[in-house]
Amino acid sequence: MKINCLIVDDEPLALDLLEKYVRKTPFLQLTGRCNNAFQAMEVMAQEKVDLLFLDIQMPDLSGIAFSRTLQKNLRVIFTTAFEQYALEGFKVDALDYLLKPFNYEEFLKAAHKAKTWFELTLPTDKKPVEEESVFVKSEYKLVKIAFQDILYIEGLKDYVKIYLENNSKPVMSLLSLKAMEEKLPADRFMRVHRSFIVHLDKIQSVDRSRIVFGKVYIPVSDTYKDAFQQYLEKNGME
Repeated sequence: MKINCLIVDDEPLALDLLEKYVRKTPFLQLTGRCNNAFQAMEVMAQEKVDLLFLDIQMPDLSGIAFSRTLQKNLRVIFTTAFEQYALEGFKVDALDYLLKPFNYEEFLKAAHKAKTWFELTLPTDKKPVEEESVFVKSEYKLVKIAFQDILYIEGLKDYVKIYLENNSKPVMSLLSLKAMEEKLPADRFMRVHRSFIVHLDKIQSVDRSRIVFGKVYIPVSDTYKDAFQQYLEKNGME
């Protein structure tokens, strides 16, 4: 599922960082960025918003006061440099509270908390059906590829090479790595480098920030290191 989120902060650098983190997170969709609560109201009147990343200390209307005006199905994760607001933040039923400066690992943990909340509150008949395969165009025909068979995917300019288990020849498709990433279930696949996506369930060993698939070593770049490290710790692979 995709969560439509709005970031609200009166500091441009904080907005830039939040936007970067949101765009790195596959299940978040950025609806907009605002400098204050009044701009946020205007966006929310025009766009569907599920989640707010909301600063607390802002001119004219604070994040706490603004949050009290929101509908219950619109959830809030507070972001602030002032620890003393934590208790007040949770009193208004915020999902989480990020204390500045926070890193991507902390952001991702809060985002996953939001994802869990939204998944649990979906009506049964509206819960997303988990797809188990994807069709890609290869050599002038459509090829059905089961997610379970994928080891990793390599991006090469406008092409991707999909490496499959028990198949020495990868499937090549005229497709960007970003487009391929959007077709994959975010809980089973992770981008670890600008050129690589890996199937998390297929990882057997990690050697000095490199994921090992047989004789192939896939690097984990600094951009994706925090998210990958969190996955390792969560699964007892640190």
